[in-house]
Amino acid sequence: MRIWRFLPICAFVALTGCASSSSTKFTDANTVTPRLAADKGRIYFYRGGSIFGVAIQPEIKLNNELVGRAVPGAFFFVDRPKGSYEASTATEVETKLSFALTSGDTKYIRISIAPGVFAGHMQFELTSKPIAEAELASLNRADSMASR
Repeated sequence: MRIWRFLPICAFVALTGCASSSSTKFTDANTVTPRLAADKGRIYFYRGGSIFGVAIQPEIKLNNELVGRAVPGAFFFVDRPKGSYEASTATEVETKLSFALTSGDTKYIRISIAPGVFAGHMQFELTSKPIAEAELASLNRADSMASR
């Protein structure tokens, strides 16, 4: 019966091992990240590495286009032309965040999870560069689905 005690730990290790497709940290990724084109802005999406809701990794859409997943302990970014954007995701409820992007601008969107009835509810929050970069420092880069 002792094996049942270790099952949640094994599941957690397996899920966190699959959490991102690369192990490039944010600070390392900045050295190989392509420069931002003059006519575009950059949008970072990131989620801290809390074990709460680790199995919940919903799709992230930007203006209804799939751009990535809310992977715990990971970040990704997309470059887009200036304009109005709406980030969205859904578990048992849909979450949206509207914002404007200008050329040369960088937006940082923190993704967090709050308890729900059947599944966690994802939440978006625009954060400032200093706060975001401090939180991003320990996260791994995940692939953006927009580049596939």
